[in-house]
Amino acid sequence: MPRYDTMNTDQLRAEQAHLQQEYAAYKAAGLKLNMARGRPSTEQLNLSNPLLDMLNSSSDFISEEGIDVRNYGTTTGLTEAKRLMACMVDEDPEHVVVGGVSSLNLMYNTVAQFLDFGCLGSKPWSQYDGIKWICPCPGYDRHFQICETFGIKMIPVAMTPDGPDMDEVERIAASDERVKGIWCVPKYSNPTGVTFSDATVRRLASMTCAADDFRIFWDNAYGVHHLHNTPECQDKLLDLGAACVEAGNPHRYVKFASTSKVTFAGGGISAMAASQEAIDEVTSHLSIQTIGYDKINQLRHVRFLKDAAGIASHMEKHAALLRPKFETVDERLTAGLSEAGIGTWTKPRGGYFISFEAPLGCAKRSVELAREAGVIMTSAGATWPYGKDPQDTNVRIAPSLPPVAELAQAMDVFTCCVKLAYLERVLG
Repeated sequence: MPRYDTMNTDQLRAEQAHLQQEYAAYKAAGLKLNMARGRPSTEQLNLSNPLLDMLNSSSDFISEEGIDVRNYGTTTGLTEAKRLMACMVDEDPEHVVVGGVSSLNLMYNTVAQFLDFGCLGSKPWSQYDGIKWICPCPGYDRHFQICETFGIKMIPVAMTPDGPDMDEVERIAASDERVKGIWCVPKYSNPTGVTFSDATVRRLASMTCAADDFRIFWDNAYGVHHLHNTPECQDKLLDLGAACVEAGNPHRYVKFASTSKVTFAGGGISAMAASQEAIDEVTSHLSIQTIGYDKINQLRHVRFLKDAAGIASHMEKHAALLRPKFETVDERLTAGLSEAGIGTWTKPRGGYFISFEAPLGCAKRSVELAREAGVIMTSAGATWPYGKDPQDTNVRIAPSLPPVAELAQAMDVFTCCVKLAYLERVLG
């Protein structure tokens, strides 16, 4: 089959008629395939079932410091849990706060704290005439929802193969003291799979900011989520905290991570890390917000995962389950779209997503057609602030949940829909 951009109108209409028949068959099949979010599969969740039996007798509930984890106390987390989570945030354990199930909750609370109280003596952000946030795009929709909830104006900045467009980031950060932060998913980024280069990390750490209290929210959600087990096939990420200290901006960063896609998505533990002064300030508020997070869950995670080596060993099992799914998506996209010459997509070395770029103006229609055929995908536009992709091209593909056979079927439906959406636009 020739590329679509070399076909004449009659050929394109013939192709459209053929695809409409194919699409009608998919609709008639009554498919119910959900790829809307990056949820771990049942097989992945089963890898962590031993967690449920880690604490079996009264003596098992005592931490290394003699704390009975069933009781009150230890607002910022068990010492051994801080040590475990320090592996995931590249930080000294004493600079770590261990939270509950969701790192997103820690991010939300941190933004709310800065709005209400400022940070390290700065003016509360809510006292400004509107504050702004830099949002690399395509990016993580839940980050954008936090900003939207608090009325923070979002400024999109394009992602590059090295991370956000740093010329733009530096220009915006230096332009206005109301620009208070940037969202970053620095390793195997959601959804592009990009890992920030060393140069990008250093520029973020050292750039001139109009706001003294500018903060980098470093959501390293996929830091241990490699798809390959050999070091040469795994992306490396420079430590932002060390880079900030070296640049003379030790309070600029706040790091976040969780075990949501390491153990149980609905029953993991989370962590945040920052300078000692920043953590002390967070702790002063945290001790009023909560009597303490779930220490039982912290202790059993420590005993199950143990340390950095234990995390790496556990994640190799995840990789073995995820790798065939990512390969399937690439194979089906290639088979369905390469000859037509439409659409591009990423081939990440880790993380949870593949970022698909549809032809100009075709993302929403592609997703809509897929939904009508029984394949539920992340809404087009979700990877941009306010749900508005200016080019209407980006679709986030989440391969993790469906079995490989269902995933292949879903991608065949999707490629049919992308081609139909393109032909609708071209032929009118």
